[in-house]
Amino acid sequence: MTRPKTPPPDFAAVILAGERDARDALRDHAGVASKALIEIAGRPMIARVIAALEGAEQVGSVHLSGPAEAVVRSSEVLSGLIEAGRVTWSPPGASPSTSAYEVLTGFPDDRKVMLTTADHPLLSSEIVDHFCRDAARSGCDMVVGLAPHDLVRGAYPDLKKTVLRFRDGAFCGCNLFAFLTPEGRRMADRWREVERERKKPRAVIRMLGLWAVLRYRLGWLTLERALALLSRKTGLRVGVVVLPYAHASVDVDSVDDYLVLTRHAGADPAPDPVSQAAGKMQP
Repeated sequence: MTRPKTPPPDFAAVILAGERDARDALRDHAGVASKALIEIAGRPMIARVIAALEGAEQVGSVHLSGPAEAVVRSSEVLSGLIEAGRVTWSPPGASPSTSAYEVLTGFPDDRKVMLTTADHPLLSSEIVDHFCRDAARSGCDMVVGLAPHDLVRGAYPDLKKTVLRFRDGAFCGCNLFAFLTPEGRRMADRWREVERERKKPRAVIRMLGLWAVLRYRLGWLTLERALALLSRKTGLRVGVVVLPYAHASVDVDSVDDYLVLTRHAGADPAPDPVSQAAGKMQP
């Protein structure tokens, strides 16, 4: 009996691994040259993220934006994976939004792209596949991953998270984004605009819409309505995938986050790509 052919992976995966600031308390605490190289349970965060993406059925290729070239050259983990052709690398932009915009413009228009960050150490292939499948079915131009706040708080009560509070529920971001159409990539350009104006509250409010911001502040705005308003404002179909995994929302932005994660990171969500790369490079 002939087995049905497995469809090719839908997504190229991008990891943002640049540094926002020249000095960083978390990097200094961990004693590393890049936040991406901070170890959780003995493995660099970026190695964990790469492993999760490589193990995902929906991902066909993995691309790094950052860290800086000097960091890559000094890291056996990253230089080995790049030399083996397991991932591609490009230098980071001046900010996360600029990095995202620059790397997205390098893909063919018909290529779906998912984007995540290097400080996502509990990311798993299961999470990636769930997010990508639901995003691809959404009919949207651009999709964001969220996790229910109650779920995250129940699993990680001591982890500080930014919470998006809507009338119909509270959610935490997951640092997972899908750009499904050429039009959807315009959102990365809009992200650059918001980031440039982030220290000018009036400008940001004017871009997002004052009435929507007021409704959100008063607890009147539902998630569905917020998506409709954002879609109308941007001229794009913007959607979300709500993920049933608390660890999908875990990232490491501060020393406090790092200390919490070192207490929770007992389980490895994915195999170590360094040992796999070494095995593949042997004759």
